[in-house]
Amino acid sequence: MKALVVTENSKAEIRDVPVPEIGADDVLVRVKACAICGSDVHGYDGSSGRRRPPVIMGHEAAGVIERTGGNVTDYAPGDRVTFDSTEYCGTCYYCRKGMVNLCENRRVLGVSCGEYNRDGAMAEYIAVPQRILYRLPDAVTFQQAAMVEPLSIAVHAVNMSPLRLGDKAVVVGCGTIGLLLIQTLKAAGCGAVVALDVDEGKLALARRLGATETVNTAREDAPECVRALTGGRGADLAFEAVGVSQTFNIALDCARKGGGVVLVGNVASRVDFNLQKAVTSQIALYTSCASAGEYDVCLSLIASGRVDVDSLVSACAPLAEGDGWLARLHAAEPGLIKVELLP
Repeated sequence: MKALVVTENSKAEIRDVPVPEIGADDVLVRVKACAICGSDVHGYDGSSGRRRPPVIMGHEAAGVIERTGGNVTDYAPGDRVTFDSTEYCGTCYYCRKGMVNLCENRRVLGVSCGEYNRDGAMAEYIAVPQRILYRLPDAVTFQQAAMVEPLSIAVHAVNMSPLRLGDKAVVVGCGTIGLLLIQTLKAAGCGAVVALDVDEGKLALARRLGATETVNTAREDAPECVRALTGGRGADLAFEAVGVSQTFNIALDCARKGGGVVLVGNVASRVDFNLQKAVTSQIALYTSCASAGEYDVCLSLIASGRVDVDSLVSACAPLAEGDGWLARLHAAEPGLIKVELLP
């Protein structure tokens, strides 16, 4: 089969590789669409250390079942499916508690990090265990289904927060996850959502997707603007969707006393923040890792039109053009949000 293989830092090429073998509990999926994640871009250049060459990246995908293992009874060849990015064991303490995102034996598709090497979905085929599969509703296309994984990140983050009907929220960062957070918060009954970013194009899209107000943090004092929009108090919840010190502290400064900050982004491994601000304002910090079974909810949100993922897809391209698109995303080309590869 053809696969896009990262052969060295900042270089990926199409190679002929063996079709993955499947075990008794696995299925072989013919990949129809695979989106490029921000973590793939950071892995492509070697900066994250989690895409060590050679590796086939990709964990945001959908396709058609080609073949099933002997123990697979719930799925059959021809079924349209997507699958969790997390390959979890199903038997450890955390899996038994329903926290599959924290599985003690967790592996992420398309990751090669030293502890393990697990090829992903930037290929014609991928083998996955049946426990991580989800059927696609008729109304959801393969390209839309490739966006379920990032949407599940947003849905999980909102589920991890103490959001109450009518709350006012801030979303810091209007990349893919931030834009999906805005829509998820509105669907969950948030009364107002203020979107923060430095890119006017992304802020315009945020308004179109449901943001009540937007603030350009390169031009305006974001915490002051948020307080002006919330009766001088600040937001009930601030969702940080970048993961660096500057945006962490902006989120902290936007939250009201007794409010909360939900940490979703994790670009930097460490951040500095105003501890006294957090403590003296009694601001609760919540962290959110991946997702834990929210795919069915996400598929329903897309099928019903309550979440628009189509507006986030900037381009769909053949797998053979993957290296060029990875390079363009790495260069932060203006206007690019999400790119999907079609094997």
